Amino acid sequence: MTTTDHTAATTHAATTAHATTDRTPPRPDRTPPRGRDRRRTRPELAAFLKSRRARVTPADVGMPAGPRRRTPGLRREEVAQLSGVGVTWYTWLEQGRPINASPQVLDAVARTLRLDRPEREHLYHLAEVAYEPAREATSEVVGPDIQGIIDALDPLPAVVYNARFDLLTTNAAYRALFILSPETLPRLPNALRTLFLAPEATCPLVLREAELPVMVATLRSGYGRHVGEPAWEDFIRELAKASPYFAELWESGDVVPPGPRVKVFRHRAVEGELRMTSASLSINGMPECRIVVYSPVDEETHELLAAVRADNEKSRP
Repeated sequence: MTTTDHTAATTHAATTAHATTDRTPPRPDRTPPRGRDRRRTRPELAAFLKSRRARVTPADVGMPAGPRRRTPGLRREEVAQLSGVGVTWYTWLEQGRPINASPQVLDAVARTLRLDRPEREHLYHLAEVAYEPAREATSEVVGPDIQGIIDALDPLPAVVYNARFDLLTTNAAYRALFILSPETLPRLPNALRTLFLAPEATCPLVLREAELPVMVATLRSGYGRHVGEPAWEDFIRELAKASPYFAELWESGDVVPPGPRVKVFRHRAVEGELRMTSASLSINGMPECRIVVYSPVDEETHELLAAVRADNEKSRP
């Protein structure tokens, strides 16, 4: 080997060894994501993280403020330390550089910066990472504002369902249509349990064979966010055991989202069928819950509904 070759080999080996032991993160991939221009999200990500960092004080996270603190809120190195990530990596993230960020790391940064759910989702969006919201407990409580809306919708039947079809609250028109009374209802009644376990002759749905499969498919669309949760698994197992028809529909695997439909009802107080449109409305602050309102589709149904209400008033003690 010549002197020149020996020198080059030595230089290469030293460079390789240095690269192996250097703790500086690799240069970020500057290739823009396919189909999207990151030039707009970079400054927005930087500004968002700086503003969130500025509002969290050392005292908020149990750290001493220390002397000569000129930075409002936390320093970058403090955010990195509390989040369990490298200072250089977090600096690049805050600068909006196109680095790869995992959901786990973004969650750690979000916890350190005390981001609420909308802010966390916004961070994911700016970092171009798919956002998966945390699973939340199925709601069971309706506030007085929503209750007031439900009551004000009378004489239109109205109900608040969660994703499991629990009846969180109803108005008088709904209870009259479905022949429900406070004395006979359990603490948390469920529309599916009521409809599947009621004798077919007394079921208020005329087109039972058409409506119940849609309701079960709607239930499955909500079940995907609660797989493995005891309350959901127990509900499905118990209803499948009590109703072979529900078990058959559940095994079909069909999935549909909630939506408007025309439903046909019968009621013991009137002759003829009540044809009503169901409209589903989401509720801010109550994830996976919806208001469902039933409206007559024709004048005959409007008159029959009034007769149902009158009969309910007569039978009330």
